[in-house]
Amino acid sequence: MIRPDVYFTPYFPAVFFATALGGYRIGIATAVVGGISGISLNFGDAPTDIARLVLLVIYAIVCGLTIWGVQHYRSVASKQREISKRLIREETYRKLVVDELQHRLKNKLSTIHAVLHQVLEDQPQIWASIDRRMRALSTTDDLIAKLDGRGCDIKDLLLSELGPYGHVRFSLNGDRLFLPDKLAVSLALIFHELATNAGKYGAFSAARGLLQVSWSVTDDRLNIVWDETEGPAVEAIGEAGFGSKLLQSALKPFDGRTDISFLNTGIHCTMQCRIPRS
Repeated sequence: MIRPDVYFTPYFPAVFFATALGGYRIGIATAVVGGISGISLNFGDAPTDIARLVLLVIYAIVCGLTIWGVQHYRSVASKQREISKRLIREETYRKLVVDELQHRLKNKLSTIHAVLHQVLEDQPQIWASIDRRMRALSTTDDLIAKLDGRGCDIKDLLLSELGPYGHVRFSLNGDRLFLPDKLAVSLALIFHELATNAGKYGAFSAARGLLQVSWSVTDDRLNIVWDETEGPAVEAIGEAGFGSKLLQSALKPFDGRTDISFLNTGIHCTMQCRIPRS
């Protein structure tokens, strides 16, 4: 069933697979054995002539190109494997360093928290204001740390701030939106201030009070609406304190602004800012 003039063709696959599996030395040895077999083995009565020698030369050239190509691929694949292993080692080391830094930052924040509590023990009002904001920062840092320091989702951020007031007291409307870490921290402080005010004077302080937070993105601009309903009427607005100044300045680094309206049923607040491309 084998053609009598087929001398070297059956050995090309052997050269290819031998080189791919064992390297160029095994490939060269297989090519030499194949060439000898093609010269010495006859599948018919045809004698060795000049045509077979020409085919031997062609066979040697093709085998050389095959061995070179396969070996080149093997070397590239080997380098890629080494690079991949090195990147995995670097990523493991980087994660270890980041975890250690986050652990130290958390310990430092706890230390600062304890020191301030001791210093301001005789000033409960100031301590209560600082304590809430530091806890809000700690909660936001924990959220960001879960995503390897890259940021967090706006819905998760709102749930962490509003969850203690009861999930039936608020509704969140908007698509999933990932916030970079710096923007997430600024919005966390704003949400914390608004939620605290809602718990003291706004919708959360009334039995039937409700809060609706909605957000949308147009191009690279984020629009957030904080709308309280069924809350007590705002009778008087006091002098602007730290919270009011924070609301006005927190989004300025992101080319943003915060507008607050005091309605009969509660606060209506709109926030606009640019989402960093990074």
